[in-house]
Amino acid sequence: MPQPSSRYLAEGPRVGIRHFTHEDAAEFTARARESKDLHRPWLFPPDGEAAYAAYAGRLIEDPTKAGFLVCAKEDGGGIAGFVNINNIVEGAFRSGALGYGAFSHAAGRGLMRQGLDLVVGHAFGPMRLHRLEINVQPANTGSIALARACGFRLEGFSPNMLFIDGAWRDHERWAITAEMRP
Repeated sequence: MPQPSSRYLAEGPRVGIRHFTHEDAAEFTARARESKDLHRPWLFPPDGEAAYAAYAGRLIEDPTKAGFLVCAKEDGGGIAGFVNINNIVEGAFRSGALGYGAFSHAAGRGLMRQGLDLVVGHAFGPMRLHRLEINVQPANTGSIALARACGFRLEGFSPNMLFIDGAWRDHERWAITAEMRP
């Protein structure tokens, strides 16, 4: 007898990952509004319906992007956070740049570690990427700890790399390749 298909692209004991949909707007934006104190000054996810529609639309329609929602099984599949792969390049490079964030109700529970591991596995498996990079502001210790816990290695420092919250910000570059995965 065939097994019912999972609603997730990949799943672990506590979380599953799935793509963004336009129908996630209300839950995602409510979680973003609740999490402003956690995210600032590092991250500015969309917290309104129109901003979410544009954001999710890019992740859904642009082949150089892939967006994943980290959903907590213990919370009935509620959105715990997100991981996006941006600047996907195929061909000989097969690379992408990661961005991610937990929502405050899920922070510190280990859900994002499992979710990021699942996204990395999906990127190196079905997506056939070879390298993923995370660019993190040096004072964002939580994000650096997550990158390190998931096996990323520090590769360098980029002064004035990204324009965030009104200024050019320095970033550390963390990366992982398919060969580095256990």
